[in-house]
Amino acid sequence: MDLNQLWQLTLSEMEVQLSRASFATWLKNSQLVDKREGIFYIALPNNFAKEWIENKYQKNILGIIRNFDSSARKLEFIVTNQEPKALTRKQVEVDFNKLDTQAGLDLVKIDPDTNLNPRYTLDSFIVGASNELAHAAASAIVHEVGSKYNPFFIYGGVGLGKTHLIQAIGNEIKNYYKGKLRPKYVSSEKFTSDVVWAIRNKRMEDMKKKYRDCDVLIIDDIQFIGGKEKTEEEFFHTFNALYENNKQIIISSDRPPQSIPTLEERLRSRFDGGLTADISYPEYEMRVAIIKNRLQISNRQLPDHVIDLVANSIKRNIRELEGVLNKILFYQEKKGTEIDKKTAQEIIEKSTQSFLGRITDDQILKAVADFYHTEVPNLIGRSRKKEMVEPRQVAMYLLRDILRMSYPYIGEKLGRDHTTVIHSFEKINQEINKNSPFNQKIIMIKESLYNKNQ
Repeated sequence: MDLNQLWQLTLSEMEVQLSRASFATWLKNSQLVDKREGIFYIALPNNFAKEWIENKYQKNILGIIRNFDSSARKLEFIVTNQEPKALTRKQVEVDFNKLDTQAGLDLVKIDPDTNLNPRYTLDSFIVGASNELAHAAASAIVHEVGSKYNPFFIYGGVGLGKTHLIQAIGNEIKNYYKGKLRPKYVSSEKFTSDVVWAIRNKRMEDMKKKYRDCDVLIIDDIQFIGGKEKTEEEFFHTFNALYENNKQIIISSDRPPQSIPTLEERLRSRFDGGLTADISYPEYEMRVAIIKNRLQISNRQLPDHVIDLVANSIKRNIRELEGVLNKILFYQEKKGTEIDKKTAQEIIEKSTQSFLGRITDDQILKAVADFYHTEVPNLIGRSRKKEMVEPRQVAMYLLRDILRMSYPYIGEKLGRDHTTVIHSFEKINQEINKNSPFNQKIIMIKESLYNKNQ
């Protein structure tokens, strides 16, 4: 299979996963132009498409390519001013040779020894009231590795900067100690796949050496190892081995340790033994600072009233904020004129409406059932078991809050009287306002819906 055939198959898979508009905007004019030693190079027409695809679709694309070519190890994205379909192998070679010197076209090289992205630094992390504790702790850890705030557990919703901060700690440690301390970053999914590989190939000693020889172990999205017995067991022993030798452990999750029900108690107690810090939604001033920082990095400008509009419209997710910003900048660059407030408003509305328009009542019920580790029939059944009261009330609340469904319809959907639905909605609404941990649950369920509908 040649590169063109492979890319056409990949695009066919991606077209099914994305809306027609998203596919046409970001992937239609792309091309797989080369592969070298497991690295697949994808050409894109501009920096906006490059940044968007890197942040939003990179994992999906890599997974699809691996289904057709098992040698695929990572993706690299390049920007070319030519139409991708007109590229020749020779032109691609020239691009590779010039990439290091062309401003704005530098490829981000992931360090193969640490898995860290050098783009993530503490200096580029925007600090505000929503994350100042986590940032302060991260800065302190760099100077007292293994002895202060160990383990360090960060939690918060999707797209709020957890991955940026934990990788920034690794990069700062690597640079501050000039390579004498060895950090290693890994997602929980990669850790799990390594455990499976080691068991299957009878190479557990290699697995142990890989993760226990580092000085700083950084695990992203730890919630995904919950319920995977062998993975949890190996992580527990790795954790103990590192901790007993004063090695630093840094963990991120979308929820606090006590809210990961499938996690073994012995692991939960280990996490609680260090410092736990949350990252919440960014306040207005921080959202403005993020927008201005991104504009400065990309050497672009937007009118202050457009910046204000974006900051006031997108409040829950930094990635969503950056996504809308990229669309506005893309439109402005394409038109060649400064964008006005009305056009910016239309772009924002289309972005948010397309998200809400793809959410269905069945998806909400499934998201609630998954969060509470039950089945949808239990939510809509007649069971009066105590453990089903909260999930059912949350489902009623979200159907009303997100989709604005009528109380009678929700009652019919869940087999309850509409007055029961009204009572449930009001009760959950009150609980959210006075109970921060409970509010975090609602946020996480909404974030799971958000992720599945990108």
